[in-house]
Amino acid sequence: MAGEDMPSETYRDPIQSNASLSLAGRTALVTGASSGLGYGIARAIAAAGARVVVVARRRDRLDDLVVRIEREGGQALAVECDVEAETSIVEAYDLAEAHFGRIDTIVANAGINRDGDAIGISAADFDAILNVNLRGVFLTAREGARRLIENPRPDTPQGRVLLIGSVAGLRILPGLTPYCVSKAGVVMLGRCLAREWARYEINVNTLCPGFFKTEINEAWFETDAGVKQIGRFPRRRLMEIEDLLGAALSLLSDQSRATTGASLTIDDAQETF
Repeated sequence: MAGEDMPSETYRDPIQSNASLSLAGRTALVTGASSGLGYGIARAIAAAGARVVVVARRRDRLDDLVVRIEREGGQALAVECDVEAETSIVEAYDLAEAHFGRIDTIVANAGINRDGDAIGISAADFDAILNVNLRGVFLTAREGARRLIENPRPDTPQGRVLLIGSVAGLRILPGLTPYCVSKAGVVMLGRCLAREWARYEINVNTLCPGFFKTEINEAWFETDAGVKQIGRFPRRRLMEIEDLLGAALSLLSDQSRATTGASLTIDDAQETF
């Protein structure tokens, strides 16, 4: 009845509930998969039927994720990688292809932030943010696309590249200048790559999430100022990672055959008004 708690047996895991967006036959590589959105996307991709290579610097967390995916019925491989180093990215693709074959689905998700306003942040921290958030995304996408272009297979699914941007790349967030600059670069990068690779049947799109709790921002949202910020959102809440998974899977699936160069914002109205 309305208003009563639903019985526990009706609960549907939000990861598994997106499996109707089939990715069967695809092989995906996800960077930044050791936590946060990358972790969730990797699970969702596997639940939708794709084989998934999970990539990050923290190997122990990746190993735990592989165990979880396999327990849920999926196939996964853990590869340690630093997206700041092009040689590390090339090695990650080599290992992925040796294990699963051709990678046709790429999620460039790895990202970091550093505390400090524009006056106070060090040049080294500024460089680190751009090296991971923009250069690392570029290198990850480029290496995957290069291999797809050099080894075309008309009988296989189109290539899919999903870049993870942010609402910070679309509007000013005070105190986050380097992060905003890096994510704005990701949005334009997605448009440029989509144009260059369209003739090769490689679709490139960018997902721009609003605020959800991650290792990068959880300390902030536990402060008084962070709590006040949540209170100013129209719905007075942070999003859940699961709120983004349906859109991510759709952009990676055959449903997005004609969708390329798009930037999709999902922010629960946090930055809309």
